[in-house]
Amino acid sequence: MTPIIILALTIIGALIHLFISKQPRTSRRVVEVFLLYFLVIAFGLGSLFGAFGHIFYADQVAKDIGWPAGSPFQFEVGAANLGIGIAGILCIWFRRGFWASTAITAGTFYFLDGIGHIRETQAGDHAAYNAGATLYVDFIIPIVTWGLLLAYHRITGRAFVVESEDIALVRV
Repeated sequence: MTPIIILALTIIGALIHLFISKQPRTSRRVVEVFLLYFLVIAFGLGSLFGAFGHIFYADQVAKDIGWPAGSPFQFEVGAANLGIGIAGILCIWFRRGFWASTAITAGTFYFLDGIGHIRETQAGDHAAYNAGATLYVDFIIPIVTWGLLLAYHRITGRAFVVESEDIALVRV
């Protein structure tokens, strides 16, 4: 699934959610819904698709990125994408500090991936999944998500707080 489609699904999904929701569209609610959709769809679903491609269609994905086929790093990139994808999907059920952790980890991976794409394009690799939309989306998604996370923190004062009962496995 192309990065532009993932970004479009994220934004359209959040807008539809806000439109059909019976809850008032306060600034807190709008930021919360958009943040959730960026975490779940852009990072979660997007990374799961990336994992699927890097693991099961490694040679085709390598060609689309401009890499040589058969690289063992494809599996490692797929594994990283799988972890990010799972964390993104789990944001549906886990909130507070989990959102911040997911946004920071996934955003760092995407942002540095974007820097890698810039380096590769400067070296002459202008393959479809190395330049263009992929390159831009690797920066847009983390920057927007980080901005939403900071806005959510300002509005609620809770984005980075993990209450002790949220992480306690055994109550004493």
